[in-house]
Amino acid sequence: MGSPERGGGPESRVAVVVVAAGSGSRLGHPEPKALVALAGRTILEHALRGVLGSAEPAQVVVVAPPARVGEARVLAQRAAGLAADHVTVVPGGESRQSSVAAGLAALAPGVEVVLVHDAARALAPAALVDRIVAAVREHAAGVVPALPVTDTVKRVVAGAAVETVDRSELVAVQTPQGFPREALVAAYAGATEEYTDDAALFAAAGHPVVVVPGEPEAFKITTPWDLARAEQLLGGGPRVRTGVGIDVHAYDDAVPLWLGGLYWSGEPGLAGHSDGDALVHAVCDALLSAAGLGDLGSRFGVDDPRYAGAASEVFLRDTRRLVEDAGFRVGNVAVQVIAARPRLAPRRAEVEARLTDLVGAPVSVAGTTSDGLGFTGRAEGIAAIATATLLG
Repeated sequence: MGSPERGGGPESRVAVVVVAAGSGSRLGHPEPKALVALAGRTILEHALRGVLGSAEPAQVVVVAPPARVGEARVLAQRAAGLAADHVTVVPGGESRQSSVAAGLAALAPGVEVVLVHDAARALAPAALVDRIVAAVREHAAGVVPALPVTDTVKRVVAGAAVETVDRSELVAVQTPQGFPREALVAAYAGATEEYTDDAALFAAAGHPVVVVPGEPEAFKITTPWDLARAEQLLGGGPRVRTGVGIDVHAYDDAVPLWLGGLYWSGEPGLAGHSDGDALVHAVCDALLSAAGLGDLGSRFGVDDPRYAGAASEVFLRDTRRLVEDAGFRVGNVAVQVIAARPRLAPRRAEVEARLTDLVGAPVSVAGTTSDGLGFTGRAEGIAAIATATLLG
């Protein structure tokens, strides 16, 4: 396998710069957009599947968020498989244009045709890549894929529709966009302003740009609605996983009571290696179970001195991180607490708010007794049963 810093085999005459350095703010995710999960993989991996499915070997340059280059490299090489030596990953810049420039700087010497592709157009098919490459060679010009505009278009001034624009001359432009390598590199070197796409920058340098048919699947994933649409196209919507967690702790008058991440004054505590919060422990087990990540004991064992007396919210935060790193997000959690004391009802809303904040998704909590039966009925301890739903 070649170095991940210098991808592209000697036979590559085509390169695809995949721009994946943008944020996910409009998508409603804290992580960069290209690293958001989509049908069990990241948006970046889906975008690379289309690129790597091209009929012609190509150097692939992924431009990643500077702080996430290592993660992007792992994802890109996983998507590339046996073609991993054709993949280069470089850090992006502060703007899309500077990110593309960083990708162009990593091109292998023999590349003649360059395609620039937004990772956000994750479902663009391989046939579109081949179409763009062929058109660049045929016309020795810039090439953009586009779809006809089907909506009526209005020109608006100060909130008023003042004119209906003739849509027969309008198209909606997509990526990948293709160019002769030398002309594109020179155009970028001479650019003095920011452009909305590479074709605009290329045309501003005096080069022709031709249009070829685009693909409906090459839509841009920008909003949660777009992400849901992509999920549907990839397999009928997000994966739904459920898990169950159960935890039991005996009362211990010598320690304070922590339950649901809250301190309960005047109540007997719960025996345990940490703070004994049976409710939080059950939630952790349910989340780990749903994600197929084992259980609380295997992840945070009682033999680990770091967790002696630890607040159970530490486990819950780390559990959430493990679940999200596995490509899931929490849909909701429901917990049933079985105990003679404390009375849960007066603080139920407070417990739910605390756990919802820690989990990052709705948590509902209910309490009941066992009518004098068993260890909970004899007021010897507390049992908690949690059910978690994950989406991925």
